[in-house]
Formats: sequence, structure tokens, C-alpha cells
Amino acid sequence: MGKGGKSHEEAKNGEEEEENMAAWLVGLNTLKIQPFKLPPLGPYDARVRIKAVGICGSDVHYLKTLGCADFVVKEPMVIGHECAGIIEEVGREVKNLVPRDRVALEPGISCWRCDLCKEGRYNLCPEMKFFATPPVHGSLAHQVVHPADLCFKLPDNVSLEEGAMCEPLSVGVHACRRANIGPETNVLVMGAGPIGLVTMLAARAFGAPRIVIVDVGDNRLSVAKDLGADGVVKVSTNMQDIPEEVESIRKIMGAEVDVSFDCAGFNKTMSTALSATRAGGKVCLVGMGHAEMTVPLTPAAAREVDLSECSGIRTHGLCALSF
Repeated sequence: MGKGGKSHEEAKNGEEEEENMAAWLVGLNTLKIQPFKLPPLGPYDARVRIKAVGICGSDVHYLKTLGCADFVVKEPMVIGHECAGIIEEVGREVKNLVPRDRVALEPGISCWRCDLCKEGRYNLCPEMKFFATPPVHGSLAHQVVHPADLCFKLPDNVSLEEGAMCEPLSVGVHACRRANIGPETNVLVMGAGPIGLVTMLAARAFGAPRIVIVDVGDNRLSVAKDLGADGVVKVSTNMQDIPEEVESIRKIMGAEVDVSFDCAGFNKTMSTALSATRAGGKVCLVGMGHAEMTVPLTPAAAREVDLSECSGIRTHGLCALSF
């Protein structure tokens, strides 16, 4: 059941030791705090006492539906993957960490042997073992065991709570690198949820001169404005409103939209992004609201709007700390 630990039943059959507890998803809308037995510490591993864990949208999906995208929870699973903590113990071959180091954890363990890993695109590894992605257990636990190479020391001025947010921030950084955001790139962000906001912040750090963010909710748009959005546009969920809303986006942008990030992933948001982006521009799909979408690809293709996707993260979170 993954690197982090063993199930409650497996723990019963193991040696008696200090009880490690975790939040287990055991059914629809049902979490239980139960023992979570840690695996033996390998020579290149670290044992981390978890101090902060974020709640991702995927955690909520698993809680409410026992599924997210193509992944289905078929047996009890520890949730959580956005995390930071303090090193308790390291394996004998670990040279870069010592006990009491404060670290953020990269939640995905790739094979490092396949072609994608060798190309540096390890986030696409077919053997990826990612915290709280069935059947791999997550990190909402007192302690976990994790490869030391995936535990990154936090600067003194970064709190553990901020360290846990390196993982979602990494999504925004990865998206901006995929889209080649720079000082001449005007950016549209569809969706002002947590991922939309960190994508906006990352785009600004990459030098985007003007950023407009779109959402259906006033509260989220207010937060986006407070965090530095140059303009906000409130939209509806009605597909028929897209032409009018695209005109509003272009007016508030005051220039052409070079790159759009769809951080929601719905028919409406992707259709709006494709329509609002200039000829020769880019649309990057970040959100996963719908497993399948019907969108106007032919008109976008006629304008040579490039479509790319952003899957997971790479080791960008702590790079983002320097922003």
C-alpha cells in the first residue's frame, strides 16, 4: 500500500512499537483515526514527523465520491499529500538531512528508470507512487517514511504551514514553465480557487505584466484582487454567455491574451479560454473538473492556438521559495 506505511490490519500483525496514527478514508464521507504502521527505514529514507498537511480538492473528491479522475478508492486509504514536517531519523546513506531539519515533502515517488524519468519528466512516470492516490497511502499521519531525496529543507523564514503549500504552489510553477510565461506574456486565469491563485502568483513571479482572473464567485475574485490580480471578471455557468464574457475579458485585459490557464477544467472554462486567447497564443489545462470535455477546438486550431496540459508537479516548490 505504498512507501508511507501499512494498513491497520497489517499493523496488527507487526511488532509492537510506538503507535503511529493517521486519518483513514474508510467509506463515503467517513474518516477514522487509526494506527498506521511505518515500514522499516531504508538506507536512503527519512522518517518525518508531519506537522502540517493541506487539504487538496482531490482529498475532498475522494471523501465525497471515493474517486478522482481515473483513480478509485477500493480499500481504506490514508489521505493527504500536501505536507511538511520535521526529520526524526535518517537512513545510514543519507547525507543531506539530519534530525530536526524542517522539510517539505514532494509527494510522488517515480521509478527513475523509465524513459520519461530519464528525460526529466518524472511526473509522468507510469510507475508513479503518489501520496493518497489509490492504492498508495497519504501523509495525514503523525509520521511517514519517505525517500530523503524527496524531502527538501525549508529556509528559516518559511513556516511549516507554508512548507506544506509548496506542493500546490509547484503546480502553478510547473504550469508557468510549460507555458513559457515571461515579461511579455499577458495571462488569463480561469478559476480563482487555490490552484488558480497560486498559478496567478507564479505567473507574476515569472514576470507576466498583466494578469486577469475569472470566476463565478465574488469572494474568490476579491481574494484574487487582494493578491495582485490586475483585473477580475465575474462570469456565469451558462455556455451561451461566453461571447459576451470574452469581450469583457479582452476589455479588462486591455491587450491580447497571450496565455490562458484553465485551472477549473470544465466545458465552459476551457471554451472561454480557447475563445479569449489570441491567434498563436497558448491555453494550458491545469484543472480536472471534467474527465471529458466538449470544446470548440476547430476554431482554435484555425487560429493556431496551442493547447497543452499540466500533470502533477516536478521539483519546483522550493525553487518557488526564492520568488
